[in-house]
Amino acid sequence: MAPFMVMDCTLLIKMSGLPPAFNIRDLRNRIAICRPEVIYHHFCENLLAPTFDYPDFRNDFAVWVKRRLEDNLLAEQLGLIDPYEFDSMEDLRSFTLDIIDEHIACLHTINTINPGHEFFLKEAVTVVFETGKILADPSELTKVIPVMTNGSIYYHFLEARRRNDSRMDDFSIWLELFGETWKDKISSLRSIDFIFYTLTELKQEIFRVLR
Repeated sequence: MAPFMVMDCTLLIKMSGLPPAFNIRDLRNRIAICRPEVIYHHFCENLLAPTFDYPDFRNDFAVWVKRRLEDNLLAEQLGLIDPYEFDSMEDLRSFTLDIIDEHIACLHTINTINPGHEFFLKEAVTVVFETGKILADPSELTKVIPVMTNGSIYYHFLEARRRNDSRMDDFSIWLELFGETWKDKISSLRSIDFIFYTLTELKQEIFRVLR
């Protein structure tokens, strides 16, 4: 059987080149024209960005709308979006714009925030590197998962869905090579509702499932 090479990754974040957003219409217009990589960063890669708090939502747009615009309704609508349900970033962009457009149509006024709290659109380059850990047997996963970095968890469980044609995580794809013995574990891994987990919580849940 092919061994499992544990990889890690980090982000090189840069500004998108677009002007910042000071209100919801600004944000809508920036999302409409930004590169797909910007959409992906704020919906998916943001989990790898350092944070000192525990946001209510997992994507940057929902967090900013709640905290800075204080629009709880729109924040909840944006926060419920699962970016991994979409076939492409363009589909995700269109869906997000539809939500914002419907919300704007119901507003009587557009609130604009002061400088210092604006939203800066960013994108990132993912740098992937080997950890030196190579697994030959599935039983080794329970020993390695607890000591994996957040970068490894992100790369193998989340980023893999963009990389693999099956749109599944690397762990369950590898376990498929070992036949029916791991069928239940594979099913449990693929049933994890990961969209509302932090990477630390996701690692704990993966370990619980495999244990």
